[in-house]
Amino acid sequence: MEGLNFDSAYGMLEAVVSELCVEHYYLAESQAVNPVHREIFLRLAKKEASEEEVKNSLYTLLAMMHVYYGKQVILLVDEYDVPLAKASENGYYEQMLDVIRSMLGQVLKGNLSLKFSVVTGCLRIVKESIFTGTNNFVPDTISGRRYEQYFGFTEKEVQALLKSTGFSEYQEEIRLWYDGYLFGREKIYCPWDVLNYINSLQDDPNARPENFWENTSHNGIIRSFIDRTDLAVNEKFETLLAGGTILERIEEDLTYDVLHSSEENLWSILYLTGYLTQADASEKTAETGLTALKIPNREIRSIFTDTVAKWFQDTVAGMDRRSLFEAFWNGDAEKITEQLNDLLFQTISYYDYRESYYHAFLSGIFVGSGYGVESNREYGTGRPDIVVADKKGRKAIIIEVKHSQKNSEMEADCMTAMRQIQERSYADGLLSGGYRSVWCYGAAFCGKNCMVRGECVQR
Repeated sequence: MEGLNFDSAYGMLEAVVSELCVEHYYLAESQAVNPVHREIFLRLAKKEASEEEVKNSLYTLLAMMHVYYGKQVILLVDEYDVPLAKASENGYYEQMLDVIRSMLGQVLKGNLSLKFSVVTGCLRIVKESIFTGTNNFVPDTISGRRYEQYFGFTEKEVQALLKSTGFSEYQEEIRLWYDGYLFGREKIYCPWDVLNYINSLQDDPNARPENFWENTSHNGIIRSFIDRTDLAVNEKFETLLAGGTILERIEEDLTYDVLHSSEENLWSILYLTGYLTQADASEKTAETGLTALKIPNREIRSIFTDTVAKWFQDTVAGMDRRSLFEAFWNGDAEKITEQLNDLLFQTISYYDYRESYYHAFLSGIFVGSGYGVESNREYGTGRPDIVVADKKGRKAIIIEVKHSQKNSEMEADCMTAMRQIQERSYADGLLSGGYRSVWCYGAAFCGKNCMVRGECVQR
């Protein structure tokens, strides 16, 4: 139940209630049910009910079932807070809160037709304003221990599943990709991912692990972190993406209208929604009240890296890059070095420092600039890291990237990159293709430091 505006979301709610009534249409045909309830039920089924009747629909349905079966009803409500999350994102939170508060409050509070109810969601419900006056909730959260082993698959369960399907050899790969969650003190695998990957293996024994979880959830919360210029979270993101941990205070009693009001709340929602997990339950102390958080596995890390990469692309696309491009085309290595260092300092390192990271960093600068950008395409007798082509001006840029272990090695690594371009005749391949001039650059990176050296080759 979601929508870009309240009317759309409310229309979906009416449709869901209608389908529920159609499924239990036998209730309307029973002579035992209250005639008034029957009339409301029929209007709900036809989507002709008033707003008050929709808000009271679950209460009506339970009352009719209680009479029909002669016993109290068990009500299961899954993901109760999804409509509120979507409403918060799209600006109609108060309207949706009124509907959900009325709908669930009526059916859960003092209802003689209700045996018991199980309500699930990302945010705990004890202090959620929806359930004002309903005080007999027993909350179980991901940090509690009572049901810790039931939130997903345990190690033994995964081993048994893989043995029964004949895929025990994939145990370590599945652990790296889909394990890592800590519920209470129990280490847990994500069951959705494990089952989907085993299903893929049954179709293709060579199938690689992939991100199954991403398409089942909304990842905008990560982006909202990065976009908040008033919060100094970049260094913490880098620590997490490098496999480290951060210590934060977790607030479990959150409502969606205050999620973005503080950095503490934002880290809390990443934890409560599964993007982060406890690194070690023993690291939370009564003295500090802080929890050690980490990214649970490779799957979630891929969501973070993809989000950060897209953020960098969007950030660069919105910048005025004309002076940087001018420096590249004019061979001003000092200016290129200065501006790239500024960009490196501002961005987030979304993996450990490797040539592939810097390769993606440089490629992202030129994407969407109007120039042709190619990576590792064959020219001469090899494959240069990056080629930027201005076909209209018949000129090109070659960049060979090196990762330096120390700042003192950057100059030498630039020269090594330049020699590689020359020895493998990268420029010759472009010149023979009709380009008049090619600027060749060796770019060395160490941490967030960069050095660029270049020369021009002309036909």
